[in-house]
Amino acid sequence: MTATEMAGVGVDRLFGAGAHFAQLKRRRHPSMKPFVVGAKSKVEIFDLVKTDDQLAKAKQVLAALARDGKTVLFVGGKREVSDILRDIARKIGAPFVAGRWLGGTVSNFTEIKKRIDRLADLTGKRESGELAKLYTKLERVFIDREIERLLGRLEGITTLTKRPDAFVIVDTKHEAHATREAKQAGIPIIALMSSDCDLKDAAYPIVMNDASRDAVKLVLSELATAYESGRKA
Repeated sequence: MTATEMAGVGVDRLFGAGAHFAQLKRRRHPSMKPFVVGAKSKVEIFDLVKTDDQLAKAKQVLAALARDGKTVLFVGGKREVSDILRDIARKIGAPFVAGRWLGGTVSNFTEIKKRIDRLADLTGKRESGELAKLYTKLERVFIDREIERLLGRLEGITTLTKRPDAFVIVDTKHEAHATREAKQAGIPIIALMSSDCDLKDAAYPIVMNDASRDAVKLVLSELATAYESGRKA
């Protein structure tokens, strides 16, 4: 990637997307104080120069991970941004969790992989017509229900063959379970995080408004583009 591609998006674009709005002062985590430059109507304001620098660093990290063939899991299940994260991850063929975090996805991946393999086996047999040959109509109804249940729980991670090498998380406070599992496993986290998050939860924080659809879409798109460029390099 060129130097321009490895840069952030610029303070103006971040500002235009509303990335500068933090939380109320009373909700601010102590670790976030260095990133706050003021307040407007009781809502604190982030220093977007620092945010843009963090984004540039995160893009470099993602490009390097992609060049090395590493797997990055995108996580963001809160209502405001889950559809955005799902769409962006799908566009680059990355695994994702855009709903409730399935406990053990990292800490007990062996068991999760069994469920993924079970889903692949059942869907493969259904598509080939093998289920119709082996089971009664009533049995197939129950199998279809099992497939739908597994799809609901495993959406976005059916391509995982091993634990991810890195995470991109939107709001580490909201995704506390995913964050905890990644940290316990020593997996680095790139995180879009507002002022109510603990800075220590991310190896590569991007301090910003993590509830703004426009801001999250802008930053996730930049990260995804960096990952794609690294993969092509």
